[in-house]
Amino acid sequence: MQQENVQLRLGSSEDSFLQGIKDCVPTLLGYLSIGFAAGVVGHTSGLSVLEITLMSILIYAGSAQFIIAGMVANHGSIAAIVFTVFIVNLRHLLLSAALSPYFRHLTTLKTMMIGSLLTDETFGVSINKASNQSSLSEKWMNGLNVTAYPNWIFATMAGAFFGQWITNPEKFGLDFALSAMFIGLLVLQLLGRKKLARDLIVVISAVVIVVGISMVTSGSVAVIIATIGAATIGVLIEKWK
Repeated sequence: MQQENVQLRLGSSEDSFLQGIKDCVPTLLGYLSIGFAAGVVGHTSGLSVLEITLMSILIYAGSAQFIIAGMVANHGSIAAIVFTVFIVNLRHLLLSAALSPYFRHLTTLKTMMIGSLLTDETFGVSINKASNQSSLSEKWMNGLNVTAYPNWIFATMAGAFFGQWITNPEKFGLDFALSAMFIGLLVLQLLGRKKLARDLIVVISAVVIVVGISMVTSGSVAVIIATIGAATIGVLIEKWK
């Protein structure tokens, strides 16, 4: 009985708001670097510090903010920007769908609140934690999300402010920062899992699909198709075993 009580206390500690904050800390450097790069790129495209800050608060999506900055710099129409951002952010439907089974014990409103702050980074941390349990704690997830959100806003604001002294972001590789972060997250997740062979098959499948599909359609649509296709291949491999 005493051992069970200790396990319960450990479990509650691991699912606490504070633990969510701690689990978010390893990703903060990524938020700061990518956010700073997004702020610099946004500033060089002609956006003000206020506009960049509002984008971070309301849109809160690094890839979308990079795209907006690029389209603004190329004088893209508002309709084109909205449509492109919508297509790019469709991946959040897949992220939310993957995590939703772990929050079935929560009300619809609470799951919507959690989903509204879900990012690629917090998804990576949470899905890794979910691999060892059947559900995720609301407090833990809120700690994770609430820590990431203001850090992203701060990082983009800093980039927007210091961007006035960085006139050529490509020279420092800032335009590649987002891609580099995603590659790093992928490698860390692969190394932390025991099903490396299956994961490598899924990764290779995704690359092949996205390259093939991008030859006949836009890159954003190719990413979505590749994600669904590679995930399907992973599920089929798991079932065959």
